[in-house]
Amino acid sequence: MTDKPQPPSHRINHQIRFPQIRVIGPDGSQLGIMTPDEGRRMAEESGLDLVEVAAAARPPVCRIMDFGKFRYDQSKKKDHSKQVVVKTITLRPKTDDHDLATKLSQTTKFLEKGNKVRFVMRMRGREHAHADLWINKLRDIIDRLPPGTYTVSLTARLEGRNIVAMVDPI
Repeated sequence: MTDKPQPPSHRINHQIRFPQIRVIGPDGSQLGIMTPDEGRRMAEESGLDLVEVAAAARPPVCRIMDFGKFRYDQSKKKDHSKQVVVKTITLRPKTDDHDLATKLSQTTKFLEKGNKVRFVMRMRGREHAHADLWINKLRDIIDRLPPGTYTVSLTARLEGRNIVAMVDPI
């Protein structure tokens, strides 16, 4: 499967092929409805580009701006719209101390990267009869995390055969 190059989302300068366009100046003021040639001439006089910002409007809206800077700003906005990732740490009520220390160090790394962490303690058989004991144990495990690196968004509670808690980074 080959990746096709994406067409540019905004037409600029000579790519604009409408008979009439609404032009907005570099300062955001409306310059009126005119031909693309007049808009390009005005953009060239100010050393900027004529960029189509709303193709669906009638007449299409074009703005006089620095297209390179506009594209840079758009890429920065895309970077900031990063999705929140929830990592899951699975435990058992009788998880050994060394294994627990490893899972806590993983949790600390996840929190430092800005990920949320969901703790799931799975119970089997007679362990379910002492759920309150395991809820307290999960709270103690969360308290062993480095202070000031997390906030508890979901306190330890029973959900079916599991005890679940959620921790968010600060």
